[in-house]
Amino acid sequence: MIIEKGRPQNTDERLKKEIKVYDFLDSLGIEYYRADHEPAMTMEACAEIDRKLGVSICKNLFLCNRQETNFYILLIPDNKVFKTKDISAQIGSSRLSFGSGEKMEELLDITPGSLSVLGLINDLENHVRLLVDEDVLCGEFFGCHPCINTSSLKIKMCDLKEKIIPSLNHEPTIVKL
Repeated sequence: MIIEKGRPQNTDERLKKEIKVYDFLDSLGIEYYRADHEPAMTMEACAEIDRKLGVSICKNLFLCNRQETNFYILLIPDNKVFKTKDISAQIGSSRLSFGSGEKMEELLDITPGSLSVLGLINDLENHVRLLVDEDVLCGEFFGCHPCINTSSLKIKMCDLKEKIIPSLNHEPTIVKL
């Protein structure tokens, strides 16, 4: 696995949604590093990639309420366990469960295994609410997929907090798990 600075030089075989992420980051003047790899479908695979990138693992969970009328992306450190009761009261929602892959693709243009905060660039009508565990924001760097799980990015945490999230037009809700 080779770590490169910025977007890939050749984008011919890249998906449009991945290129859209690079365009977004470049438009904000964000410096980022990228590693291309085999599809990362397990936390173990992500751990190895993140170790090489020098970032902490951040789980990205797609959640919904019982009625499937409210949807969320929850960013949580890999060492924390998600329990619905721990977060439901903090966000004023009924019991939460995992949202379907179909709904994730419909709202964010992301397939399961590729979920990322960067998918919010596709949620122009703000159907998905961003939830961030406070410990995610403590690191120097943030790692995520560019809406496809065959690449991973390393971004400065200050750029995530000060440039990316404000540009997504999704006010984050900070939670404590």
